[in-house]
Amino acid sequence: MMKIEEIATVALERDGLQLRSLTQDYLRDNPSLVKTPRPEIIDERTLSMSAALLELFAMRTNQLPPSWTADIGPMKEAFFLLKSAAHMKRLRELCRTESPEPLRVRRFCAPPDYLAFA
Repeated sequence: MMKIEEIATVALERDGLQLRSLTQDYLRDNPSLVKTPRPEIIDERTLSMSAALLELFAMRTNQLPPSWTADIGPMKEAFFLLKSAAHMKRLRELCRTESPEPLRVRRFCAPPDYLAFA
């Protein structure tokens, strides 16, 4: 069974196609997000992305996220989840200001419709 940290790693690699596919599989296989265990990883960025994604999925599926996500703080620096935000000023600003709240509070920047199908 796929783990949330695997999806987080793909998100951090900015591989949108694989991310969408893995997310769909994950949500199909994990109908109750609140039961998702905390990843046993040390990497702060992957742990923070895992928490942000679970909260985003929970928000979009009208569920509660796992309680451990509340203990995971923001990144020290903003991280843009789209490669193109590096050279497109308007997109960068959109991502910075309109990123879905679960991502934004942890300083992950994405467009407002990021993984909207979730």
